[in-house]
Amino acid sequence: MFVLGIDPGLTRCGYGAVVREGPVLRAVSAGVLTTSPTTPLPDRLAQLQAGLRALMAELAPAAVAVERVFFQVNARTAMSVGQASGLALAEAAANGWEVTQYTANEVKQAVVGYGAASKDQVQRMVQAQLGLATRPHPPDAADALALALCHHAMAPLRARLAAAEGRA
Repeated sequence: MFVLGIDPGLTRCGYGAVVREGPVLRAVSAGVLTTSPTTPLPDRLAQLQAGLRALMAELAPAAVAVERVFFQVNARTAMSVGQASGLALAEAAANGWEVTQYTANEVKQAVVGYGAASKDQVQRMVQAQLGLATRPHPPDAADALALALCHHAMAPLRARLAAAEGRA
């Protein structure tokens, strides 16, 4: 399975693609799409949408995992993250790919085994699980790789649950 993880943000939108080859998980791509805070909001959204569209067209993943905004202290930040998240969800759905959202705690639980893990712990586990020589950087890209790893871990369980519900 080839999964693209998206850590949404309007200024910095992280992405990370992970493929499973037999029992081995391998990072295919990781980085950050950026927009300037001085650019008007509609233009920033258009830039981010174009970047996501091009990224998804280039990578053509089987599934897309997007971080769900669960809690945000700053309402302004929550709005911009929500807008970026909406673009990622819409672009993935428009391509007909499986789209799943995970909270930060779900990602940490799946990748580290502890829902309150620190960013450093997440980066170290992403590095270990993907066999990377160094910790993934920047943190937005590391978080996106963690989202992809989370989906790799959770997808089989979700499929079994869906199959069981279909039989019930």
